[in-house]
Amino acid sequence: MPGEQQQFFLTLQLVTYASKVIPLLLKYQPPGCILLQVNNKMLTPQQLAYFASYQYSAVDTNPLSVYVMQHLWNKVVQVVPLWIAPNVLTFSGFLIILVNYILISCYDWDYAASGIGNQHIPNWIWISAALGNFLAYALDSIDGKHARRTQSSSPLGELFDHGLDSWTASIFPLSLFSVFGCDSGKAGLTPMKMYLVTSVVLFTFMLSHWEKYNTGVLFLPWAYDISQLSMTFVYILTAIVGVETFHKPLFPHVYMTDFLITFLVGCSLLVALPHTVYNILIAYRQKTLLKSSVYEGLLPLFSPSLLFILLTAWTIFSPCNILNRQPRLFLWMVGILFSNVTCRVIICQMSNTRSEVFHWLLWPLALVVGLAVSGCLGTLEELTFFVITAFATTAHIHYGVCVGKQLSKHFHIYVFSLRKRYAA
Repeated sequence: MPGEQQQFFLTLQLVTYASKVIPLLLKYQPPGCILLQVNNKMLTPQQLAYFASYQYSAVDTNPLSVYVMQHLWNKVVQVVPLWIAPNVLTFSGFLIILVNYILISCYDWDYAASGIGNQHIPNWIWISAALGNFLAYALDSIDGKHARRTQSSSPLGELFDHGLDSWTASIFPLSLFSVFGCDSGKAGLTPMKMYLVTSVVLFTFMLSHWEKYNTGVLFLPWAYDISQLSMTFVYILTAIVGVETFHKPLFPHVYMTDFLITFLVGCSLLVALPHTVYNILIAYRQKTLLKSSVYEGLLPLFSPSLLFILLTAWTIFSPCNILNRQPRLFLWMVGILFSNVTCRVIICQMSNTRSEVFHWLLWPLALVVGLAVSGCLGTLEELTFFVITAFATTAHIHYGVCVGKQLSKHFHIYVFSLRKRYAA
């Protein structure tokens, strides 16, 4: 009873505190906050003005892409009817990945289905995942080609493509983790390893757009084509031989999960990061850098770094061990928050405007993490986690829809149609 009374008084204090803080947040809301943006205008006039003169610049040096896959995509895109809008292809690929993720989640919510002695995911799910993954990979590879083919390329299309990519970058590993699970002994992945692997994947994705923020050129990462084909192969192999195969070591004391982690971390730290730094140094020597100082160049990394620090603190110091209790939902929240931060960096990079120092979504997250790790939330920690996850997901979708509508109106085009819209 004393514990329940203490929890009641803590809850009462939280409510009293919130009643005082929320009005202040509404009065001094950070830039970009959606709480009072009833006009749904997320982009500033300065950003819209720069969008009108934006030119896409990208470099692809991946031998697999240049000499193999691009030839395949050039043939595939010819099959697409000319009346289909490129964004339809982009969004269809995203929906396929999302549906596959939902299907896998229905059979393996807590990442335990692949464990020894548990009811495994049906083979048809893995076949569906393999086909869906490759189809989404194809659609993401031909949408830009189809845009040039239909003469409908626009900054809206690029932002739509890269914005959805920032979201799917987290969904890919979240689906793949179900192959190994977290209940397979040495062959499995602990929730903490899943979190760290996801963070590495998202960090690698962020590097490409941070690089473009500084150089104006998107150097397409080599890991993308390799990872897409590898995931498709793993899903097919799982459907054929079953998840039990991954319970056995590839070599003495070396499992498939060890290989996966080594490959991801190696690609990020030994390939992606050095390559990014090298390209920025080349731009600096050639005096083509877009940013005038180190501070300006590093601005896009502040919010993602703080986001990682806050989430890591929550995983380590959570009184209820929130990552182990809700691994799938926690990793979903990680992907949502990362995607929203990255989308804002992409917008600043495309509009040649200054990146924000502190993303407003980090304010409520910092408050929740602080209350959680200090023990103030008590038994309400998990419920509060559900609320912040739902809030972040809703805010991200709201932000994407509003930005799409604003750019659609600005350029007098439709998002999912090739017809021109009349100026308002």
